[in-house]
Amino acid sequence: MNNFGVAAARKVDVVVIGAGQAGLSGAYHLRRAGLEPDRDFVVLDHAPRPGGAWQFRWPSLTYGKVHGMHALPGMELTGADDDRPSSEVIGEYFAAYERTFDLRVHRPVEVSAVREGADGRLLVETSEGAYATRALINATGTWDRPFWPRYPGQESFRGRQLHTADYPGPAEFAGQRVVVVGGGASGTQHLMEIAEVAAETYWVTRRPPVFRDGPFDADRGRAAVALVEDRVRRGLPPQSVVSVTGLPLTEAVRHARETGVLDRLPMFDRITPDGVAWDDGRTVVADVILWATGFRAAIDHLAPLKLREPGGGIRVEGTRAVRDSRIHLVGYGPSASTIGANRAGRAAVRAIGLLLDGQDAVEADEALAPAVG
Repeated sequence: MNNFGVAAARKVDVVVIGAGQAGLSGAYHLRRAGLEPDRDFVVLDHAPRPGGAWQFRWPSLTYGKVHGMHALPGMELTGADDDRPSSEVIGEYFAAYERTFDLRVHRPVEVSAVREGADGRLLVETSEGAYATRALINATGTWDRPFWPRYPGQESFRGRQLHTADYPGPAEFAGQRVVVVGGGASGTQHLMEIAEVAAETYWVTRRPPVFRDGPFDADRGRAAVALVEDRVRRGLPPQSVVSVTGLPLTEAVRHARETGVLDRLPMFDRITPDGVAWDDGRTVVADVILWATGFRAAIDHLAPLKLREPGGGIRVEGTRAVRDSRIHLVGYGPSASTIGANRAGRAAVRAIGLLLDGQDAVEADEALAPAVG
């Protein structure tokens, strides 16, 4: 299990798992509610340094290319150089945030499991021992669970296959023939960069991409969040908010469409030793297949609690797991955007405050009414 055992588990009121945008938001609001880090709550993060998933982003994703990065609560990100890698800018910002609010994040700490403990507490098993907690904020995001689709012949491919999670930037693809799979923001960004140095590029998606012209206003944002929220309320695996907003039609995207870089092909039917093939006889010879196919929620450590519904997801009301009112998922489903994570952190802490005061889940849900989108 762990090196402490149940009897030696350290008691706290709240454990926060993850120190990305969602986890830091939750920790900030716990602080504001009067809880003391390392006494009343603890923040656990498996990453080697501050920055959440941003620290792992590819070097060519500069801060100026980041869409929709919203400041953490209580501290703006100011004076950032748009030409610096986003991993550096946001990593430094998160580090300064942790210091400013004295959040005392424990890292690197791996959480292996969360299970039912004694006296109504949850037992959180970690690489630094066990914690017995009255409530849990799960803010583990998705970066650790890249989704790799399976296609016939995949193991036979003699070239290189990699995922967005391993994307090193465009330089490594110079002179190569590259198939980029995926119609989201990452896929188009990778493709437009790689096309400048590769011998050939091909863009393959399951569905025709939807390009969004005009501003992404509040009404569009609310509508997108509502679609994602409906899925998690029904216990289905969440889709990202971005997946239902469409691709912004920026000048760079317009140019890529006009020059044929964003000339989409339908999904291939199989992978061959030398590339990919379609059942209608078309083939493409490739040196690299880059899977920009997204991520899934990193929630396997919650499996002992049996929170999943038959649809495969965790049913959530606000941020509260319907099957267990002690658990709040922040940065999951409708709160996966940066501004959504901020709001969800605040809402979860308000509900946890009621729970710690002995009020029931219905009252906690009423506290979540201002929403998390």
